[in-house]
Amino acid sequence: MKRIGIIGFGWLGSRIAASMSGQYQIYTTATTKDKVEDLSAKGFNASLASFPDFQLEEEIAQWKEIKDIDVLIITIPLSGKNCCASSLYNRVQHLFSFIGDFDGQIFVMSSTGVYPDMAGEYSEESLSSDEVPGERMIRNRYPQVNILRLSGLMGDNRLLKNYNISNLQAPVNHIHYEDISGVIEKMIETGSEGKLYNVTAPQHPSKAQVINAQKNLPSPDESVGEGKIILPTKLISELNFGFKHPDPREFHS
Repeated sequence: MKRIGIIGFGWLGSRIAASMSGQYQIYTTATTKDKVEDLSAKGFNASLASFPDFQLEEEIAQWKEIKDIDVLIITIPLSGKNCCASSLYNRVQHLFSFIGDFDGQIFVMSSTGVYPDMAGEYSEESLSSDEVPGERMIRNRYPQVNILRLSGLMGDNRLLKNYNISNLQAPVNHIHYEDISGVIEKMIETGSEGKLYNVTAPQHPSKAQVINAQKNLPSPDESVGEGKIILPTKLISELNFGFKHPDPREFHS
């Protein structure tokens, strides 16, 4: 049984762990002792760890369990778009200290928010990892890393109708957490390394269409307006990946 390490056991990390726990042995981190105890009671191999933005006088100790891990999944924010350069650098350096010279398969969760906030279609070729500070730093240290640029995380309690939304005619770029887990599991099976993928549902209805579907209301008559469209074409073609949830209007079903 492969051993999976998950750094960052928040909303997404916990769902990835739940999806994989039946077929993999899960090691994970938490930022408080209470959460470590809770995760340990649920059968996970949990360790206390945090990756602050400020510089520490002492280097963070290496994760003792890293030597036992085959695949590493990192969900802490590293894209850097909303983070100043020094804070991002400190966080990444702390991460490097924690995982050391890990040479197994690595997945980093980035964001499609790295693309410009301008209308148009965006593929991975629209912006290289060299142009995204967090992605560049981790790829320079771990060339084997797989970088997954995730669109808006949805599913379970995350529904668009629960948020204050503007520009209702704009298209959505959403991804269901089950498809994120599906992508990672397929890449583990194929041994993928050094990949950069947009992970986003292939359908892009308007915000209004998604909200109305979640409220069980008729779809609005207006067509989808202009906006940013993230393309998962490379993911589909290279991995032959089939989305379990291709349409954000049905994420709540």
